[in-house]
Order: sequence, then structure tokens, then C-alpha cells
Amino acid sequence: MKKGIKVFGEPGVTAALDELKQLHDRKVLEPRSGANLTRKDKKCALNYLMFLKKKQCGRIKGRGCADGRKQRATTTKEEASSPTVAIESVMLTSVIDAKENRDVAIVDIPGAFMQADMDELVHMKLEGKMAELLVMLDPKLYRKYIQVEKGRNVLYVELKKHCTALSGPHSYFGDSLQPS
Repeated sequence: MKKGIKVFGEPGVTAALDELKQLHDRKVLEPRSGANLTRKDKKCALNYLMFLKKKQCGRIKGRGCADGRKQRATTTKEEASSPTVAIESVMLTSVIDAKENRDVAIVDIPGAFMQADMDELVHMKLEGKMAELLVMLDPKLYRKYIQVEKGRNVLYVELKKHCTALSGPHSYFGDSLQPS
């Protein structure tokens, strides 16, 4: 996020704000008081990562995700799988569609991973600029939950809906700017 804002400036901040607004508007996050969380809760809280990328059209796009690496030790592969299709399946059906001259439609479901309710308790930690941007969206809701840890503003939230978990530093984001 820091590097992305340095590179993209104000359009980068706007892109990050737009991404956070999706989380807020879809009620994915519910703020929690850090004082009411145990030391273990805080340690297990997933960090929120934001990646900024310049699209071909020139627009800056923010992509946020919960860094799920902390969950690897306690989550089985079956529990962690995402409802995504294998590339081989897409290619095979594309070839069949082309061969049979079928009509094909492309559909994008905005925030698709944010549509399903959570079935477990997961806390997420937003730090620094990310926490400050969320407060800008709804000061009455979030400001009272901001606390300072190690000189940085921190906001703990409970995930109420699924949020894409990052499985590795380059998993979903290709040439996106990585967090510094």
C-alpha cells in the first residue's frame, strides 16, 4: 500500500478507498475493540493487504485481501479451498463452445467472495493508512475502535462475510505492487 501510494499518488488512495468502501457497504467488517480481544485473538488476527495496479485503460485498481497465511497451520486443505474453476475446464468448455458456435456471455459478480456469510470467528487487523481510510468512510462507526500499537493506528474487525485470502505473495495479483 505504501509503495502503491508513492507510485500512484492520490489516484492510489482513491482506489484503496473504493476497495474498502465495498467491504463497508457489503457489511463484511464489524469493528471490534482491541481492549476486548485476548492476546491470542490479536496474534491470530489476519492482516489486511492492499495491492494497487494500473489497468490497461489507465485507471488505478485496488485489490484487498485478508492474508490467510496465519491460518495454514490450523486449516486443512479441504477447508481452505476456494470455489474456483480449474483453467483446464475453462479452456475445454471454450473450445467446445467455439466448435459448436455457441453464444457465450461473460458475467462479473462484484465482490463475489464477499457474498457468503462466515461460519467461523475470524478477526482481521487493519494498520496505518488502511485503518485511517476506513475511518474516513464512516467516522462514527470506526473512529472509537482505533488504537495505537507500536506507534501505528490499528483497527481490529471481525469478518462477517468471506474475504479472499491470499495464499502467497504473487497468487492472484500478477504484477501488482506488493506491500512494503
